[in-house]
Amino acid sequence: MEKIFQNKTAIVTGASFGIGRAAAIAFARRGANVLIVDSIEDNETLNLIKKDGGKAIFVKCDVSDAGDVKRMTDAAISNFSSIDFGFNNAGIEGVAGLTHECTEENWDRTIDVNLKGVWLCMKHQIPVMLKQGHGVIVNTASVAGLVGFQNLPAYVASKHAIVGLTKTAALEYAKQGIRVNVVCPGVIKTPMIDRFTGKKKEAEQQFENMEPVGRMGTPEEVAEAVMWLCSDAASFVTGVSLPVDGGWISQ
Repeated sequence: MEKIFQNKTAIVTGASFGIGRAAAIAFARRGANVLIVDSIEDNETLNLIKKDGGKAIFVKCDVSDAGDVKRMTDAAISNFSSIDFGFNNAGIEGVAGLTHECTEENWDRTIDVNLKGVWLCMKHQIPVMLKQGHGVIVNTASVAGLVGFQNLPAYVASKHAIVGLTKTAALEYAKQGIRVNVVCPGVIKTPMIDRFTGKKKEAEQQFENMEPVGRMGTPEEVAEAVMWLCSDAASFVTGVSLPVDGGWISQ
């Protein structure tokens, strides 16, 4: 694979599992130094990258905590000297329930991780990118950031807000060498989906039937979309909400 990100540095949050892990590996295979960031310590992503000859470090971080995010950003600079890519992917689904049943605790935690977490990451990534004169940020929303879903009010609200936040940042820094986009995955075979289905074949089949392509997506397919958005091939692309959804929102 061509090392198009050689000597560049990528921060990937939520990188211990799922889409984050796939993206961290994809960055490393293209030559990037990778900061594997997650609130859960899991060495699997780090081991996979190192086994493949890549360079990475793990940083434990709760993205909803400003101090943690600052320490994470400082670690990128102290270890790798730059922040060229920020893939702000960490997120939680929260507790399912109708809007009037959503607890304040669930609302606050979901918004803190999903929305405040993305904002805090950008808040600390952007000054570094401004100083460098370049950088690319990709945030993770969801198809639930583009259309409504029942029984997930906090999650849907957070993902819609990420889309709006991304558009605002894209406009603010468009003339300063920083591109900001957002990916909106559909049903992707990740631990989050496994929690919804309980890994039961009948429940998984229901999700597959919702997808026009007739199957769930893979974390690697979302990661490839992120790689494109970060590459020079997407140099004129900013402020875009890119569905990676097997046609879900076209229905």
